[in-house]
Amino acid sequence: MEIFDILLQASFWAAVLRIASPLIFATMGELICERAGVLNLGIEGIMVIGAFTGWIAVYAGLPLWWGVGAALLAGMAFGLLHGVLVVPFGLSQHVVGLGITLLATATASFAYRLILPEVTSPPKIEPFQPLGLFGPILGAQTALTYAAFGVVAVVAYVLYRTPLGLALRACGDNPAAVAAQGLSVTGLRLGAVMVGSGLMAVGGAFLTLSAFSSFFFEMVNGRGWICIALVVFGGWGPGKALLGAMLFAGFDALQVRLQQTGIGEILPYQLFLALPYILSILALILMSRRAQVPGALMIPFRKGER
Repeated sequence: MEIFDILLQASFWAAVLRIASPLIFATMGELICERAGVLNLGIEGIMVIGAFTGWIAVYAGLPLWWGVGAALLAGMAFGLLHGVLVVPFGLSQHVVGLGITLLATATASFAYRLILPEVTSPPKIEPFQPLGLFGPILGAQTALTYAAFGVVAVVAYVLYRTPLGLALRACGDNPAAVAAQGLSVTGLRLGAVMVGSGLMAVGGAFLTLSAFSSFFFEMVNGRGWICIALVVFGGWGPGKALLGAMLFAGFDALQVRLQQTGIGEILPYQLFLALPYILSILALILMSRRAQVPGALMIPFRKGER
């Protein structure tokens, strides 16, 4: 009965939307990369650098939306580096992606120590405030949450309703056909990785500019790897990927509240922390069996080669 009581609370569903928002940004970014044929394992580090860049920009006196823009540009810069190494040079996407994660995380750490050398606890900023619109659930959300759902609609429209989206999907399935039409597979893939990485960074910035009011290095906490799984869960489609993000967020919000009930007094808290990941893995197994992987994912393309 306690679980049903939790599910009927408006505060629970407000928390679900809030937890899902950074996942939505980053998942859409990863989805764009993979639909173009590039696996971006740099997502975890890009989210960290996005969280740091957005926070430090606002701490330096810039408006909140400028902080979001700074995070977007930082993510695109790392996306450009990633894209150059894996698209024209054809290096291993696994190795480069992990290297980008390490580089971006180390860059954030170095910049933090350089800018704030004597600070023991991260200073706070004034984050985005809830808009107070449309009732207790939607009204508890900030503008960035609304933006996250808007990004899903834009990504779905571009991928399935525009020539650009058709070309991007073809890059991930049959890049030779794209080249035969006189289009640049390299340019399309580079652009997809840059835009996707920018969205990942905005997902990280959500944590510092909306969910919290400060920055700490553990705040991303594996969300990037979850987003990669969510792309598979969604069958490389924006709608199902959104559903997966909401599902994981629901599990996460539920485990926090279960710890405060009578159940939490019986079971160890570590079990509750693992609950959203366990349930998400089970859902991933069930959904991924029917998933259609892009045919050219992780396969380098060189014009004229077969």
